[in-house]
Amino acid sequence: MTRRLIMARHGQTVYNATRRMQGQLDTALSEEGIRQAREAARLLEGRGITRVVASDLERATVTAQIIAEHLGLEVSTDVRLRETHLGQWQGKTHQEVDGELPGARAIWRHDASWAPPEGESRLEVARRARPVVEELMSSFPEWDDAAVLLVAHGGTISALTSNLLGLHQDQYPLISGLNNAHWAQLTARPHFSPGSTDALDTEPGSTPRFDAASVAQAQWYLDAWNMGA
Repeated sequence: MTRRLIMARHGQTVYNATRRMQGQLDTALSEEGIRQAREAARLLEGRGITRVVASDLERATVTAQIIAEHLGLEVSTDVRLRETHLGQWQGKTHQEVDGELPGARAIWRHDASWAPPEGESRLEVARRARPVVEELMSSFPEWDDAAVLLVAHGGTISALTSNLLGLHQDQYPLISGLNNAHWAQLTARPHFSPGSTDALDTEPGSTPRFDAASVAQAQWYLDAWNMGA
């Protein structure tokens, strides 16, 4: 038994197009971003998505609504899926940040424990976002052999993916950025213990079942990264 987690980044915003740092500023999709969301909806059809949860920031919520409407589903929102809070960098262009703090963005990209002034680190983002997945694992049994779609932000998805895969903080930079309206897919399987009852009762070649105990110790696998048109 498996559970697939698809995590899609929102469509393009004007901030994205002009290389301006958004963080938790509540920006809207551009016309191109709306087109991208519609294309993502078409590509995500037929992937067994049974639930859609989005960041409450407009760019993610609207992207999720476009996708969910195409799939015939509703959208719920969760503040814990917001983008990294970029502190004093929010609203500034890359060039402006580089002029004020030369080399700081490079440190930020390569050190998951480092945060912009008054902002969050990727480790902090992962810690606040992971409970969203854990709560769904324990409360949404319809996830079995199906997919849940989270619509969020590039930094959040990268940090959460690294966390679910159990990467050391030094390995977080190995997960590259996501393009707008592209997604990652992970699969959860019950943790396999050779001496467990599930292991003994499972047919050869099949996957053990999720139960109330095993959902808390799910093993996550990365299926795909930066998928999209």
